[in-house]
Amino acid sequence: MEQTANGIPVSLRAAFQEYTLEQLHPHEDQFTVIERTLAFGDREELRWLFAYFGRATVYEWCADYGHRLLPRRRYLFWANYFNLPPHAPRNGAWKH
Repeated sequence: MEQTANGIPVSLRAAFQEYTLEQLHPHEDQFTVIERTLAFGDREELRWLFAYFGRATVYEWCADYGHRLLPRRRYLFWANYFNLPPHAPRNGAWKH
């Protein structure tokens, strides 16, 4: 898999449209790299994510932020994968 000089797969470029992929560093921009890869990555990119950061780091990110930041279908997949406790469903920005 082709990677940038900092080690991020070039195939993830579409997930970082508002960034210059070559300027991102996996450790300095860890939060964003994990978020975008979990949300939009394919199998090969996800393998890279787990190999680079480790299962524990990805698990912690999912447990802390996944329910708010990942697309619902992707979060449900990762919640099932990591056996995370259920979160209350999102009902939009406003309480009615």
